[in-house]
Parts: sequence; C-alpha cells; structure tokens
Amino acid sequence: MSVNPYPLGLRLAGLRVVVVGGGAVATRRVPALLDAGADVLLVAPELTPALRAHADAARLHWVPRRFVADDLDGAWLVHVAVDDPTAAAEVSAAAVARRIFCVRADDRHAATAWTPAVTRYGPVTVAVHGGGDPRRAMTVRDALRTLLRARAAPLLADPVDLPTGGPGRVALVGAGPGDPELITVKGWRLLTEADVVVADRLVPGLLLDELRTGVELVDASKIPYGPSRAQEEINRILVDRALGGAFVVRLKGGDPYVFGRGGEELLACAAAGVPVTVVPGVTSSIAAPGAAGIPVTHRSVAHEFTVVSGHVAPDSPESLVRWDALAGLRGTLVILMGLKNLPVITATLLDHGRPADTPAAVVQEATTGGQRIVRSTLGAVAADTTAAGLRPPAVVVVGDVVTALDLAGYRG
Repeated sequence: MSVNPYPLGLRLAGLRVVVVGGGAVATRRVPALLDAGADVLLVAPELTPALRAHADAARLHWVPRRFVADDLDGAWLVHVAVDDPTAAAEVSAAAVARRIFCVRADDRHAATAWTPAVTRYGPVTVAVHGGGDPRRAMTVRDALRTLLRARAAPLLADPVDLPTGGPGRVALVGAGPGDPELITVKGWRLLTEADVVVADRLVPGLLLDELRTGVELVDASKIPYGPSRAQEEINRILVDRALGGAFVVRLKGGDPYVFGRGGEELLACAAAGVPVTVVPGVTSSIAAPGAAGIPVTHRSVAHEFTVVSGHVAPDSPESLVRWDALAGLRGTLVILMGLKNLPVITATLLDHGRPADTPAAVVQEATTGGQRIVRSTLGAVAADTTAAGLRPPAVVVVGDVVTALDLAGYRG
C-alpha cells in the first residue's frame, strides 16, 4: 500500500545542508538551498563550472573529496546527487543512523524525503508531489503556474497593504523593447498589483489591457520633438499619488535607467520620503539588434559595444557625446533616439575617420509586428533609411557585427 508524503516547508536559514555530488543534479538543487539561506556543504571530487562559481564566491563550502559519514555531523538535511547506487546507499545509511532526512536523486523509493516540483510567484511558493512520479508533478506544477499568472491578485504578490492616508510606494518598471512578453516576471506581477500606472508612449499596449479594474492610468507620453508632459509633472504625479497611499507603477519602455530618466524620478521620490522599487527591463539597445539578427558582440569581431543617445545633434553645444572619440572605436556603436539626426551623426563619424563601408543597420519597432530593418553602410545608411520611410522608435547599429551572422542565413 502506498503512503502519501507529509508536506512540509523547511526553514533552512543558517542550518547545515549537505549536498553529495557535484554534477548536473547538484547544479539544479543548490541554488534553491542558497536562496533559502542554508549553510551548504558540498562534498564532491569535482564540480560543474556553475557550482565552482558558487564555491569561489564563498556562497557554499566545498570539500573536494568523496563523502565520509562524518560529513553529516550537524546537518539537518542531505541531498544525494550522485548516480552511483552504492555511494548513494552509503550516504543514506549514514543519514538514517543520524535521523537526518535524505533526498536521493538516484532512487526516490530509497529516500526519506522528496524534492517537489516548484513554481514561485512573488512570496507564494507552490510545491507539488506527484505520488513519486516527477513527470506528473511537473505537469501539475506547470498548470498551476499558468493559473497563478492568469489569476493575478494582490494576495499573490508582495504585500502592499498600507495605512490609509499614509505613504504608498513607487515601482519603476522597465516594460522591455515592445513585445509584451518581454517584460520581466516581476515587472508584470507588480503591474497587476498597481493602483496607479503612469505609462510612457513606448510601453506595449497589451500590458495596459491587463490592468485591474479601477486602476488609474496616467498617460505620460513623451513624443519625440512634439508635445510632451514635463518631467517635473511626472515626478509630481508619482509623489502625490504615493503620498496619498497608492501603489504607483511607473511603466517605462526598455529599461528605466537607459535614457529613461528613471534616476530623476527616483530622486524625486526619495526627496519626498516615498520608497521606490526598481525593476530593470530588457533594453532596446541590445534587444533591437538581437531581434534583427545582429549580436552587439561577437567573437573575433567585436569585444565591446557603446550605447549613446542621438537625440541631440553632434554639432549642438548641448551634446555631451564625444562623437570624434566614438569614430575611433573598433567595437559596436548603438545609437538610440538618433533617427532625426542620423545624417549629421553619420557625417560626423565619417569626418573623424570611421570608414564609409562600415556595416550599419536601422531597426524600427523591434520585437513587434511593425519591426522593419534597413541594412546598409555608414556612408549610405542615412539616405537608405529615409528612402525606406523608417520612423521612430528605431535603433541604429554601426559595426562589423551587422554582417557577423550573414553566413548563418539569419537576418532577423
């Protein structure tokens, strides 16, 4: 007769957990133990590079030899992550003798504890045991993960209950380059929890369609070279709503700090005593080239890349960019917000020695259904972009990486 396991959540902070084995299974198990705050002792003659990195960073203690029974002294739990049944049985016997629960990767029937299939949603952890069948457990776990994401609610996220009239909080959330699925899991979770959302023009519209009923949506669109809401007004809205007790998400295209003025918003909140959480986003400076089949770095082609703003012309006294120095770099140059000034930018780079035949590309509305790509050279890209009718938002890439993957036939 089968016996059901007793479900239990172990609070392992500061407690010794022994992991025997340094291969793929241990590589999977150790991060969760470290996340739980366990004092991990890893016993194995050899380690995978990932485990070695944990050891080198002193996140765990590594004993580079085979297991001996005394390794379990003071332990609360042991994970056997070896595929040698004889060696695993030796660890099991030592654990039983010391009344220490033992997880065995090689034989779950010989173990005294099972590791469940786990999914996490903020502070909520769901652990599934499949009656000893790991495939069943993972299938159920995946279904529950989908359900949690579809049924997002404040109880599933970080607590935001705040005293009435007291200070709320602000989250600066990067929405990514345009595809709504490229927002981070944490960013999406906080968005579903918000009382107020202050959104830029470049955030994916489908994300706004998923907001809870009753959320106040503030359009903070900042259309290039056209009407805009002053940054000071955006700062004021963030502070006022938060001081009124609301949880405010400032949703920004790309990453909050990559030419997103997130630093100014954080400083304004800090000056008013409003706590701020920053959730990084996938920046278009890397995502747009990647979506077009252009790696910003590539072995033997480019070992560096530089990201600059092109919204101020190189010949303007307001420009803080050293275009003459950029012309002499051998790596990749990525230009954001530079479409209007592309003719003068390319002319400046050419005047300072960047070869006219340097590969160049422009990617419009990357990762969305409106994505378009113009591939050219530095000497011709401004004219080619105008002829193609490309419009903002667009990212310009200059460097040999533009053609680095051509032999693979991938063109974005």
